[in-house]
Amino acid sequence: MGAGATARAIEAVWRIESARLIAGLARVVRDVGLAEDLAQDALVVALEKWPESGVPDNPGAWLMATAKRKGIDLLRRDVMLDRKHAEMAHALEQRQESAPDDDDVDGVQDDLLRLVFTTCHPVLSTEARVALTLRLVGGLTTAEIARAFLVPEPTVGQRVSRAKRTLATANVPFEVPTGAELAPRLASVLDVVYLVFNEGYSATAGEDWMRPALCEDALRLGRVLAQLMPREPEVHGLVALMEVSASRTHARTAPDGSPVLLADQDRSRWDPMLVRRGLAALERAEQLGGALGPYALQAGIAACHARARTAEETDWERIVAFYDALAQLAPSPVVELNRAVAVSMAYGPAEGLALVDQLIDAPALRGYHLLPAARADLLAKLGRTDEAQEDLARAASLTRNVRERTLLLERARRLAGPHGSALG
Repeated sequence: MGAGATARAIEAVWRIESARLIAGLARVVRDVGLAEDLAQDALVVALEKWPESGVPDNPGAWLMATAKRKGIDLLRRDVMLDRKHAEMAHALEQRQESAPDDDDVDGVQDDLLRLVFTTCHPVLSTEARVALTLRLVGGLTTAEIARAFLVPEPTVGQRVSRAKRTLATANVPFEVPTGAELAPRLASVLDVVYLVFNEGYSATAGEDWMRPALCEDALRLGRVLAQLMPREPEVHGLVALMEVSASRTHARTAPDGSPVLLADQDRSRWDPMLVRRGLAALERAEQLGGALGPYALQAGIAACHARARTAEETDWERIVAFYDALAQLAPSPVVELNRAVAVSMAYGPAEGLALVDQLIDAPALRGYHLLPAARADLLAKLGRTDEAQEDLARAASLTRNVRERTLLLERARRLAGPHGSALG
């Protein structure tokens, strides 16, 4: 194997194994920052040795054994060795005595689940949770995270460093919460995964309408969670929502990269495999029983679109019912805006406009470009063209995405017929 092929193999192994490696180490040392340092040390050794010796048959076990040796050496060298460090060193030595690939599948899965709940701990800011989760669980480099979110690389590095310090200072336990703590903590985990997906699906800023790689990272995290927590319906609900939404990826842009709205998309370009996977995940969420959670309800809405062969066949009344339930369960001005759009499709633009106008003064929507964009659609359908153009221009001034701004300004110029106000 040539040097280039070996480097690519090492990169692939790291993407696959890094989360399990860090999770297994963190269980012993009880410090995700130290666990990542040890994992990175093992990677450095691999980069030095594997080009000559070749990639081992079980690279994950090799990395784990190397990281444990590094950890033992590090803790032994600590001249201020205290009881905590002595316990860590002893635990690592005990683990080192067993075969490197001795861990059972359930143990690895438990470690991964602990790692996810730790990186998404509420003690961290949202930005820190996202950065740390993508770094430690997703296996992305600091540079990759920075490119994905259009922020400077040092900023991401600082977020990750501060997050690890915060977890250590707060003595956040490396464990899966139980009892009454589980639901709110799981909600935090799911929110992080969906935030990553949404940023990839509809980029808030920059030149690109979408960043599919982020969607793929979020889907990978969601699928891992579904395997780790098979009895949690909201986990399957989130996976269903992401799978069905991701199925539209190839239809959401024109050949020149400009956005294509939901009503105008060529549905033959929707990925049928992702649709099937999404509908199956939604069915699992429903079969687990109980009331559907926010993500499962949104997945139900996405499923209504996926089941419609054409935009005209969409069951908008059912979508309104889903939004009614969502507004009761997780009320927010954004949910009310989306519900208003659905009402307009089911019962006419005048009904929808009356609801949208009730949201104009909502503080949470003051800088939200989709409010004037949705209102413009409804005004155009009612023949109030001048007002529609004004709202489209306002929406264009509020968005930070270049592609979306161009689309809104073009619509303001021509207003060529009615469009569905959902942005697909």
